[in-house]
Amino acid sequence: MTSQVPCYTIINSPDLDVPNEMQLKQDLEKGDTNVKIETLKKVIKLLLNGERYPGLIMTIIRFVLPVQNHTIKKLLLIFWEIVPKTSADGKLLQEMILVCDAYRKDLQHPNEFLRGSTLRFLCKLKEPELLEPLMPAIRACLDHRHSYVRRNAVLAIFTIYKNFDWLVPDGPELIANFLDTQQDMSCKRNAFLMLLHADQERALNYLASCIDQVHTFGDILQLVIVELIYKVCHANPAERSRFIRCIYNLLNSSSNAVRYESAGTLITLSLAPTAIKAAASCYIELVVKESDNNVKLIVLDRLVAMKEHEGMEKVMQDLVMDVLRVLAAPDIEVRRKTLALALDLVYSRNIGEMVLVLKKEVAKTHNVEHEDTGKYRQLLVRTLHTCSIKFPDVAANVIPVLVDFLSDTNELAAADVLVFIREAIQKFPALRALIIEHLIEAFPQIKSSKIHRAAVWILGEYVEGPQILEVIAVIQQTLGEVPMVEAEQRRLAGDQTEEQQQQQQSQGASEGGATGSGSGSASTKVTSDGTYATQSAYSLAPVAKAEKRPPLRQYLMDGDFFIGAALSVTLTKLALRYAELEAEARAQNRLTTQVMLIMSSILHLGKSGFPAKPITNDDTDRIFVCLRTLSERTPEAVSVFTLFCREALGKMLDAQADEDQRVLKEKQRAAAKVQPDDPVSFGQLSNGRDNQLGENVFESSLNQALAGTKNAQMSDISSPNNKLNKVTQLTGFSDPVYAEAYVNVNQYDIVLDVLIVNQTNDTLQNCTLELATLGDLKLVERPHPVVLAPHDFCNIKANVKVSSTENGIIFGNIVYDTALNTNVVVLNTIHIDIMDYIIPASCTDTEFRQMWQDFEWENKVTVNTSFTDLHEYLRHLLKSTNMKCLTPEKALSGQCGFMAANMYAKSIFGENALANLSIEKPVDDPDSKVTGHIRIRAKSQGMALSLGDKISSSQKQSVQAA
Repeated sequence: MTSQVPCYTIINSPDLDVPNEMQLKQDLEKGDTNVKIETLKKVIKLLLNGERYPGLIMTIIRFVLPVQNHTIKKLLLIFWEIVPKTSADGKLLQEMILVCDAYRKDLQHPNEFLRGSTLRFLCKLKEPELLEPLMPAIRACLDHRHSYVRRNAVLAIFTIYKNFDWLVPDGPELIANFLDTQQDMSCKRNAFLMLLHADQERALNYLASCIDQVHTFGDILQLVIVELIYKVCHANPAERSRFIRCIYNLLNSSSNAVRYESAGTLITLSLAPTAIKAAASCYIELVVKESDNNVKLIVLDRLVAMKEHEGMEKVMQDLVMDVLRVLAAPDIEVRRKTLALALDLVYSRNIGEMVLVLKKEVAKTHNVEHEDTGKYRQLLVRTLHTCSIKFPDVAANVIPVLVDFLSDTNELAAADVLVFIREAIQKFPALRALIIEHLIEAFPQIKSSKIHRAAVWILGEYVEGPQILEVIAVIQQTLGEVPMVEAEQRRLAGDQTEEQQQQQQSQGASEGGATGSGSGSASTKVTSDGTYATQSAYSLAPVAKAEKRPPLRQYLMDGDFFIGAALSVTLTKLALRYAELEAEARAQNRLTTQVMLIMSSILHLGKSGFPAKPITNDDTDRIFVCLRTLSERTPEAVSVFTLFCREALGKMLDAQADEDQRVLKEKQRAAAKVQPDDPVSFGQLSNGRDNQLGENVFESSLNQALAGTKNAQMSDISSPNNKLNKVTQLTGFSDPVYAEAYVNVNQYDIVLDVLIVNQTNDTLQNCTLELATLGDLKLVERPHPVVLAPHDFCNIKANVKVSSTENGIIFGNIVYDTALNTNVVVLNTIHIDIMDYIIPASCTDTEFRQMWQDFEWENKVTVNTSFTDLHEYLRHLLKSTNMKCLTPEKALSGQCGFMAANMYAKSIFGENALANLSIEKPVDDPDSKVTGHIRIRAKSQGMALSLGDKISSSQKQSVQAA
């Protein structure tokens, strides 16, 4: 609204005790300078909080305005900015004439600070009656010796010309002459800025006269020149050739801000390959040299936006190696975004160079202790994985590097390596021998049972020929002496086991017999006087050391018998495959009995009581199945072990590939969506997707012109994003004051646009909107009181800050004065919807499980709905919670009477929300309702509770609708 007074100064203050007006007057009249300063501060805070002190204005003019203290002068500028300057009938107060005279004197003051600060204050005045007498003094300040005064005088003339051009009709000409004579860069910048907005023709003439010297200007002036070129070239495309060389020159500016803006302007003016390459190179240079991580992320977003443009992507493909220079940054988010961008740009010609760079990055992460090193190693593994699947030619170079990760203490990186190896060994049969060889070498160095378990499965599934015996030997080496129970008994009794004997023999061989026998307990010595003495040694019992066992044995002793079951399956596969290859029955039986001995030994150990936890029934059954398969060799069981496992893996990988392709097609389809009535800018043949790189002024103005001619569809009005659906009624239609609010959520801010209607025949004085909040919401400022004529209306805006993802409540009332008394209308509460902060997101199954394990707050919601179809209920839940279903579509297809799905979402504050849906319904009763429950997990209690409340309320609405 044009009549609304803008608020320039917001000073946050706690709740103040409202003092007596007489006390304030006395302090302002008779107090010393310090007392006057404190009192003036108090008055300013009270005025901002909505208090009114019309009687203080004359006191301040008489006793405070003449004081020459600089602090008081600054506080008075704020006071005159916020104090009401008009009476109830809208006329200027008589006292303001005295204030105007005081500021005319300040504009002629010899102190340049007073002059400059007064000129800045005049920029905020909206009363032409106050400004008119000051114009000669403002003009005179343009010739002041100090640049601080001159640049503020230009700003004052600019704002006065913009608001009341009749006060300074020759403003552009005056400033153009001023610009020609100036040397100070800040004065030139302000003057050029005024010409840019007030008279573009004069600005262009000035730029044309000094276009060759632009690179010598200061950065603040260069930024305004870039803005002018952008506006002029979009308004008049014929001017591009005139100014594009200037933009190229500014790409080499010493200021990073100028280079950033110049690169953005360049790609909106020209799509020539040289322009795209120059802009992208400039962005990359900025990311590499700028130290602030936020700046790095912003510039990387610009590069990603350029990559999305079809015409720019091919040019940027040659810059992949430059993009990878950004990996020198220590921040994990910057590295993640850089690797994703490089992966999208890389192609067959430079994939080899990219893999070399990534291998060097892997080498750099070894022996580096940093909190993000593990995550970075995991990122590198996934990037190399994607490179190898995308370009199979480099897989042979990547595999040796990645296999080194298996012995890493970071389990996440090692798990990702095995996921890659599993996919590569299935998709690239030519590389199987190489992968198996490296995997056998790395097997004894693996430190995690989870990694050993997966490695054992891969070896059992894909080893063939003579490598079978090699794998069994490696497994026996990492398992230790068999039978295990007897070995543990000997270890407990203090006897030497086979492993200890082998260690001693190897130590003895390395020492080469240099040490003698240590069994003698006494030795004869000769003392200094020539006599003999006997020295005796008492041997103490050896201190029990922590026993070091082979890795697989240690897992079993810790009670992890799941790896024992996985080991049994692998040994069974190896024995069956060996039997197919080896014709001699004796060799077959020897290997089979060897394998069966290991399995029975694991069973015996699990029941013996030595391990920390006994073997579970599931693992026992699995090992018995393996033993029975080896002894009976039934064709059905043998085919399960030898064929079906690999087929199942192939189907799973194919399903993953299909899902990835589907997601990619959806993205491309969304990117290429063009409405039939979209306007086409024939100058560039663009389709509106350039807006993320810079606003196309022609197209946006055409859109605005056409917006009024389109018929509003019912679907547009009923959509949840429509503004009308976010209006909350605050009072009843029969209340004397009717109010309704439009709630606009903009990330961390909530703007309440409240419409207030006076439904009475009286004038409402001091009509004030008073608000309070519950939850993590904070009211930024108190709305100003308004005067409402009979049946008049007005809009009041209030800003609320949000700090976390929780359901918040805003409540309050409207207070107004009539001729007789003060009245209060209580408002309906406004519920801030958590869905405005939540966006769908995706993560891997491993990350989901890890977060599910780490998050401590869980909220279990029982399903209570009228839906009779499981899939319909899932779709309804996803729509009402803004979550994304992580379970693939193929896993959910079909009707079997039950469904389990994982869902994930993120808030704009970076909080994660997980949900697990478990529902069922009888298959034989089609009319029965869906039953089950939803478990929600989050790091904060508020997130878990708010999401649960949202699900419950959406279920109630669906039941009521039914």
